Amino acid sequence: MKTVVCPGSFDPVTNGHVDIIQRASGLFDRVIVLVAYNAAKQSHFTVEERMAMLRKATGRLPNVEVDCDAGLLVDYLQRVDAHAIVKGLRAVSDFEYEFQMALTNRKLLPGCDTIFFTTSGENMYLSSSIVRQVCSLGGDISGFVPDCVRGEIVAKLRPQQEQERG
Repeated sequence: MKTVVCPGSFDPVTNGHVDIIQRASGLFDRVIVLVAYNAAKQSHFTVEERMAMLRKATGRLPNVEVDCDAGLLVDYLQRVDAHAIVKGLRAVSDFEYEFQMALTNRKLLPGCDTIFFTTSGENMYLSSSIVRQVCSLGGDISGFVPDCVRGEIVAKLRPQQEQERG
């Protein structure tokens, strides 16, 4: 069984994340979506909230699991007997950072491969930080995030008076 890990902060999950996860699920037997927990980084959603949103967004994909971890990714890969890491790329700037991470992971765990998926054209601009900014300023995020989690994201990020207005 070929297992891959798709790590990220998913703060919050976007349509771009779901696209990458769905495509990976079509190629591999088991996809573990790993919510990275970093105490030094301030997240807008708790690990539990992010995991719950991911489970809703990927619930129709039977070979996708959601988990979290605060340690080294390569240690997690060994614990779950994963064969590779899956990452999505939006732009050249993503590649530079992700390529560095891939080489680091391979140095820490020889044989560790990273598989890069280029994002779909409609998601090239999309990031969790864009979603947070648009939502917090009252914008419509319905085209940016899965419908099943949009309400939770709006409830968390939009000021109360904005929620009451619409």
